[in-house]
Amino acid sequence: MARDAGLAVQFEFLSEVANGTFPVFDLQRQHLFRMVELMRRYANLPMDLADASLVVLAEHLGHGRILTCDRRDFSIYRWNNNNLFESLLIEEV
Repeated sequence: MARDAGLAVQFEFLSEVANGTFPVFDLQRQHLFRMVELMRRYANLPMDLADASLVVLAEHLGHGRILTCDRRDFSIYRWNNNNLFESLLIEEV
């Protein structure tokens, strides 16, 4: 039952994206080359496709403010080769 509810939410989300409710970043050819470069650079972690796309998006947007639970990797990754990411996840004290 929970699986069906999860699928329903995913279907609704995809429908909203298709309807233009949420803007979707349009990956261009140069972004894909950059993602390969990043994934090679951070292969020791390793950096996956999703993380590489977020770094490219940060470079496109010109900031590294990110909401992620992956603090370890995003404390190591750099956008534009030397800029730190800023975690928007509030840490509990």
